[in-house]
Amino acid sequence: MAQKRKRPKSLYRRMKDSAQVQAALTVILPVLLGIVIIALWQTQVLHHWFKTDTFTLPLITRIGKIFLENFGKIKGNIAATMIVAVVGLALGSVLGYAVAILAAMFPRVGKGGLSVVGAFASIPVVALAPVMNNWTKDVSTEASTRSMVAKILVVMLIAAANMSLNAYRGLTELKPYAKDLMATYAAKRHTTLIKLQLPNSVPYIFVALKVSVPASIMTAIVSEYFAEYITGVGRQIRENIVLAQYPTAWAYIATACMLGIVSYVILMIVQSILLRKYH
Repeated sequence: MAQKRKRPKSLYRRMKDSAQVQAALTVILPVLLGIVIIALWQTQVLHHWFKTDTFTLPLITRIGKIFLENFGKIKGNIAATMIVAVVGLALGSVLGYAVAILAAMFPRVGKGGLSVVGAFASIPVVALAPVMNNWTKDVSTEASTRSMVAKILVVMLIAAANMSLNAYRGLTELKPYAKDLMATYAAKRHTTLIKLQLPNSVPYIFVALKVSVPASIMTAIVSEYFAEYITGVGRQIRENIVLAQYPTAWAYIATACMLGIVSYVILMIVQSILLRKYH
């Protein structure tokens, strides 16, 4: 009896099963969506849909022109925002990872601390930032220093909450036989931590950073709304909206979006390089 011939896979099925195609689509589809939105914006279709005008929602070309004309000033505000975001992210990630290690090493005591740190993730930045401004009013006589410390603390708390929760999963969600094997070797607690738990938590660190990196930039921008010292991308958005300078405000909004996107892309590149041979 002749063997039944297998039907060849359709083009759609082959594309769906191809890892390279799926990886390419994760880049191509968002880019296409962005192009469509920009085209609708520039042709004023969005203005018609949302019943607005080009004063409140300036055209892309107008925003780009404002961006180029004010690039020197924008660059200085970008630096101020990124210093807050990067320093706060670094301090918060270290603090969150330390809390996760304590929770994994001493579950009875550590889980309480983990819950407290994790609770900060649910506090709105608009509520946390003014509180930090009041707490840090005696840090320095310089308004710029007080403002910088307050904003860094807000970013640090948000980043610590994200890191602690994800790192704790990486430190505790081990393969069933892994801890038994370490117990067979009579490994001490710190040896198990260094040889088994810390390496297992590395991918979870990047999971936390995927959330923390864009969140740190957005948190820094929002906290600048309430800061004492007038600097940063967020503060410029607020000041220009108050003055009805909408094209300039939109230029800073576009800058905030680019900061988040570029930071996330850099993180993905670093992750692909560091985790290439991890498994």
